[in-house]
Amino acid sequence: MRVPGDDEIRRLHERCAPTPEAFALVYAHCAIVCAVAEQLMARRDDVDAALVRAGCLLHDLGVYRLFTASGELDHARYIRHGVLGHEMLAELGFAETLCRFCSRHTGVGLTAADVRDQGLPLPPGDYLAETPEERLVMYADKFHTKTRPPAFVAPETAAASLHRFGPAKVAAFTALRADFGDPDLPALQAHYGHALV
Repeated sequence: MRVPGDDEIRRLHERCAPTPEAFALVYAHCAIVCAVAEQLMARRDDVDAALVRAGCLLHDLGVYRLFTASGELDHARYIRHGVLGHEMLAELGFAETLCRFCSRHTGVGLTAADVRDQGLPLPPGDYLAETPEERLVMYADKFHTKTRPPAFVAPETAAASLHRFGPAKVAAFTALRADFGDPDLPALQAHYGHALV
């Protein structure tokens, strides 16, 4: 499988972004998630670094399909951004391994029961990170948000935000944290200038 490099992925973002502002928001977030993942994977030798990097840079591509004609993000349908990104990459001929980074990073994974019980507007099925690379991209994504202004998310804040989805989701995050550790968010804050929440 061919793994696209940074320049190719950046050009893809530029082509897909409906506005320069959307590009700036989404691509910067993907680059920051990549920086988080690189910190975490520096402690491990069981992940494909190039694949993780590509997965981080591609994971939120579907967000571009959720911007309205007026340039606003459609928050009501945001849960669909992962499957939309998966579809986009598949349409462009990317390998399924890469497409899955889009559809498998939401929360700490969505099960078919989550989709059914919460009435989520997603095709029935499981959307769970399975490989070490998918799990790392999903986990790294929890530490940065595209809110306005964008912010880094402390591990405790990320865990607390999952309480409303039940103890199983908190336990899943706790397991990821035990597996991958905590990122050095102050170092990233100093570099990017985003607040920590």
